[in-house]
Amino acid sequence: MKYSMSKKSRDWPQAVVLIIVAIIAVGLGGAMLARHIYNNELKPVSSGQHSVSINIPQGATLKEVASLLKQQHIIKSDWAFAQYVRNKDAADEIKAGTYELSPSQSVEEIVAIITEGKVATNLITILPGQRLDQIKKTFENSGFSVAAVDKAFNPDLYEDHPALVDKPVGASLEGYLYPESFQKTNDTTPEDIIRESLDEMQKRLTPDIRDAIEHRGLTVHQGIILASIVEREADTAADRQKIAQVFYSRLGKGMDLQSDATALYGAALAGQPLSVNYKSVYNTYLHSGLPPGPISNVSDTSLAAVANPAKTDYLYFVAGDDGNVYFAKTQAEHDAQVSQYCHKLCSLNTQ
Repeated sequence: MKYSMSKKSRDWPQAVVLIIVAIIAVGLGGAMLARHIYNNELKPVSSGQHSVSINIPQGATLKEVASLLKQQHIIKSDWAFAQYVRNKDAADEIKAGTYELSPSQSVEEIVAIITEGKVATNLITILPGQRLDQIKKTFENSGFSVAAVDKAFNPDLYEDHPALVDKPVGASLEGYLYPESFQKTNDTTPEDIIRESLDEMQKRLTPDIRDAIEHRGLTVHQGIILASIVEREADTAADRQKIAQVFYSRLGKGMDLQSDATALYGAALAGQPLSVNYKSVYNTYLHSGLPPGPISNVSDTSLAAVANPAKTDYLYFVAGDDGNVYFAKTQAEHDAQVSQYCHKLCSLNTQ
């Protein structure tokens, strides 16, 4: 007996094809809609020509930068901004500083500004963790002459300032210029800005901070030295508290601090290639105790960490290539962490 295929059976493949085509069409339509929304979110917030001073802190994450710009109504969408930066592989290129940004600028324009470090020209920004020579260069780049800057950085001009009451006689201003942005007009002198920076430092050296540092057996100047090392070793407040504890513990046990930051500072000060192997009085792999002076300026979180360190019993730490800081109680545990997490950074520091 012969059987004939029904019309319904013959139409089944055609129905499947139509369904697949419909799914593809919906998918393409969804992708096109998503792309349209994304591109629209990258456009300027408005046509307003006013500008807003935006300070991007040192060590700020991409998420934090995006949130800051969104809160200040400089961008439409924090997620679209973050995605654009990732697409450009520019997350590590964002530079700390104070910028004059406008809601009339697109995300593309804003990212170009903050990755090229085009800080506001009417502001002088002293960044956290900067050495004195780097701060001097900032002043010179802002239009002040080399001679005027050299004169202004003479600590004798500010010997009566309360922020310097603990600075040893003859010591430079290293460590005492607080990181902040300062307005610069045609009448502003380098001395004006330095005094403003010292004023900010004095606000952070509160009686409670001073008392807490001295309670731990350090002078305030020694506390600033230790805070400058902590400043250079980590970015987050939590990590800085733990690192301060590590250094206090090592000092208490008579162990060398073995801070890469101090060794690198000694090399930079001598104009030599940065290496932990460079022999200087600042190299805490070679010399016990604290270095002879601060190695950078300090922020409030580093001062707070030295005044109130974490309550742990770590003796070692290493900053990993992934941006995290790993803490250990034993040399063996520390060596394993270095081997696992620190390849690029540790290699660079030992060159």
